[in-house]
Amino acid sequence: MAQPTFWEQLWLARWALLNGALVTLELSVLIILVGTVVGLLGGLGLAYGRWFVRWPIRLLVDLLRGIPILVLILFTFYGFAIFKVKLSPFNAGVMALGAFCSAHVAESFRGALQSIPNGQMEAGKAIGLTFPQRLVYVILPQALRRFLPPWINTTAEMVKGTTLVSIIGVVELLLATQQIISRTYMPIEFYGVAFIIYFAISFSIAQAGAWVERRYSYLRY
Repeated sequence: MAQPTFWEQLWLARWALLNGALVTLELSVLIILVGTVVGLLGGLGLAYGRWFVRWPIRLLVDLLRGIPILVLILFTFYGFAIFKVKLSPFNAGVMALGAFCSAHVAESFRGALQSIPNGQMEAGKAIGLTFPQRLVYVILPQALRRFLPPWINTTAEMVKGTTLVSIIGVVELLLATQQIISRTYMPIEFYGVAFIIYFAISFSIAQAGAWVERRYSYLRY
């Protein structure tokens, strides 16, 4: 009996690959959303917070940026169990990668905010704007333009980082592909398929970010 060809195996594995790709996409979107929101708040705290706000954030950001992602994922998944907090593999992956993403976003946003000359803040103060008004109408529009390029790079890295959650049992694209390979013994072919799917996801997110950057650059303040 003839062995099934690659195309026949690919057709049989289509739903497993699709489900894995959807899990990867869902992970990526959630991680980017959590990391961006928390990171923006952290960046504001680093740039303008008082010492009792700034120092704990600085410690946490440096700690998260210094820990390998795989160690962070394993610690989140197994460490919370010590405190009787049970996390599903998916939620643990989102929490760990979201925290890692937020640390990088916070540092990028802090750098963007502090790169704006102090004269801009003083000019807003001179015309009677309050601090929140100066921040919203003067500083943020300029800082966001400088923040967007590193943010796009961070989002692309987070898509690649989703492959690591397979270590705690999340059946995302990589683990789904490995399961298919263990059955078909076609590693090159199916890793090639996974490569194409990962590239499509990363490229789509990067293009969406670049579109936001282009649209934002057209605005005038």
